Amino acid sequence: MSNFSEFHLKPFILAALKDIGFSKPTPVQEKLIPKIMQGRDVVGQSATGSGKTHAFLLPIFNQLNPDVHEVQAVITTPSRELAYQIIDAAKQLAKHSDKPISTGAYVGGTDKLRQENKLKREQPQLVIGTPGRIWDLIKNGGLDVHTASQLVIDEADMTLDMGFLDVVDNIAASFGKHVQMMVFSATIPQKINVFLRKYMENPIIEEIPVSSIISPTIDNWLISTKGHDKNQLIYRLLTVGEPYLVLIFANTRKRVEELNDYLKKQGLKVAMIHGGVKPRERKQIMRRVKNLDFQFVVATDLAARGIDIEGVSEVINDDIPTEDLEFFIHRVGRTGRNGMSGVSITLYSPDEEKDVQELENMGIHFKPKALSNHEIVDSYDRHRRKTHRKKHDKLDPTMIGMIKKKKKKVKPGYKRRIKMSIARKDEMDRRVKKREEARAERKQRKNSSSRYK
Repeated sequence: MSNFSEFHLKPFILAALKDIGFSKPTPVQEKLIPKIMQGRDVVGQSATGSGKTHAFLLPIFNQLNPDVHEVQAVITTPSRELAYQIIDAAKQLAKHSDKPISTGAYVGGTDKLRQENKLKREQPQLVIGTPGRIWDLIKNGGLDVHTASQLVIDEADMTLDMGFLDVVDNIAASFGKHVQMMVFSATIPQKINVFLRKYMENPIIEEIPVSSIISPTIDNWLISTKGHDKNQLIYRLLTVGEPYLVLIFANTRKRVEELNDYLKKQGLKVAMIHGGVKPRERKQIMRRVKNLDFQFVVATDLAARGIDIEGVSEVINDDIPTEDLEFFIHRVGRTGRNGMSGVSITLYSPDEEKDVQELENMGIHFKPKALSNHEIVDSYDRHRRKTHRKKHDKLDPTMIGMIKKKKKKVKPGYKRRIKMSIARKDEMDRRVKKREEARAERKQRKNSSSRYK
């Protein structure tokens, strides 16, 4: 499909898409928008940054009736940042409509009493928010969703991970008899299948294949921290060249705060985002980041799934996400979006070799790099030892056994004695070989002389 007009979308939607420069649908949009417009239940599995948000927003807006002032569609998403991302995209579409389309934005940390009072006067036509707040408003009788005909569960895997699946189940049970369900996610965990079978009838399941699990527009680098102070290394990486906007991800809130403090002391303008930052403050920080008030953002994985900022030039992984390696994909997916180039730098220590290997088993390919003289240069291949065997691999069992007996704490001169033993063995082998060659030569001369007798 060459452009969005072939979906037969309403003129105001096409105008909205033109306004943001969207001309050609992404693979997930091309496959699922027609099915959603037919009223089918769908499960869309696609990589981060593949256009999932507009894959469900466009058909929903195409079906919304601005003359009917009741809830017509509900979209749940597990984090506040993701909710605001979808809300912004919905508002951009709605502003091109000739008739006003009302959107209810319901996330935790906002004024619930004010929302309940407003719901008594008017119901929104489109509901977008986090599962907990949407369910609170339904449970208290303020939000009436039984009139809605469409339910979207965005980022289903994260919804499951954060323990919101039961809450989403309650929301789904509050709908009327006929509801079209759309589930979107980067991954579809096995545990969520029970939920899908409960509510979905013969869903269209589309897994959008990608040639690489990471966008080909991203340079994916791996740098060893061996022999380096990690804080200093990150500071040096941040000051190489002139990055536009860099996101630095760490595994824990404590580490984020430590990095934030260190980088600020080095004179960098840094923003910090983690679960402990108050909602209002997080929203203000995100607004300032989008306004480019900060060049560097330090965040936890929770924020990794909600940050959607144009122009992220680099992502630095302070460490590998140990709880769930899938978070690595979401971290890296913050850069190299919409065809733009990006760089992902992952720092690893020798004890994280197993985690790096697991990422490679998932189809993630790294380029080994190192920082030298304030310049990032190519480094050695981590697997070089596997492809270039050492000499002692070819030794006889006696020598190999002798080497294997080496302990972590060895006596002085142990290594020297090992080398001397190997040298003596090599010399003995050479002598044996010479004797065998001399013996063979004498035998050949003897045989030759006997023929002419």
